[in-house]
Amino acid sequence: MIQHYDLLALGAATCWAASGLLSAAPSKALGAIAFVRWRMTTVTFVLWLLVALFSQLPPLAVNTWGVMVASGLVGIFVGDTLLFAAMNRLGPRRTGVLFASHALFSALLGYLFLSERLGVQAYIGAGVTVAGVMVAVAWGKSKTNVSQWDSAPSTVAGVSLALLAALGQATGALIAKPALGGDVGFDPVAASAVRVTAAVIALWLWRVVNPRSASTHSPLTWTLLKQTAISSWVGMGLGMGLLLWALRDGPVGSVGVLSGLSPVLILPMLWWTFRSAPAPGAWIGAAVAVLGTAMVVAR
Repeated sequence: MIQHYDLLALGAATCWAASGLLSAAPSKALGAIAFVRWRMTTVTFVLWLLVALFSQLPPLAVNTWGVMVASGLVGIFVGDTLLFAAMNRLGPRRTGVLFASHALFSALLGYLFLSERLGVQAYIGAGVTVAGVMVAVAWGKSKTNVSQWDSAPSTVAGVSLALLAALGQATGALIAKPALGGDVGFDPVAASAVRVTAAVIALWLWRVVNPRSASTHSPLTWTLLKQTAISSWVGMGLGMGLLLWALRDGPVGSVGVLSGLSPVLILPMLWWTFRSAPAPGAWIGAAVAVLGTAMVVAR
């Protein structure tokens, strides 16, 4: 039976799909590190405003604040930076194939460190879902695709960065799980604010320590800043909040699988945006992913 945290995880995946579509141009123009730095900076103020209006912070303690800061550093500072570095090398389509592995990393880490047991059907469904996502993205190239989505050459460095980004995303979620909810834990809004703030501080420190590698590739125009801000509000503001809400109530493994559907959910968005229908392989992969998702939520 489908649970509320399944819907939250699917909502997060939808937000990330939209954010990925919005991020392609500014990430390429600014460079991975500069893009992530401005992306996190623009959403930080919004998140703290939401905390002031609708949320509250737990008491200072290493097992809550320290854990959430560590989650932000691993999942956002490391994970997001590596993800967009991979995207600039491989293109979003190929990166999506490899980043889909974060669902498997989530299930494995939840099993190893949180003793989560999803059941045989759910694990099979997780494998089917990830396979469907990979098929949808790997075989989803259309002859009329826009160049920024498919022109980037494949490199060993890009593949390595994408897999490390997937591991960072899964590890960040695993770290955050124990500090969510309860009498002294974070609610999703406050958790998002603390995680993003930790990443922002690290990114600006990197800019000071190593300005050459962290500088923008192109001047930060108003258009690029607006595109970056919108992508961050959708992906990091709304999407990350939904993910943390799902993690608070649900197992890391199934939440990771369902939130990893963004490469499939982006297909109709690409169709609508570029007026170019995805290739048949994309729809086959999407159908397989939907079947796997049904197996997970019917556990």
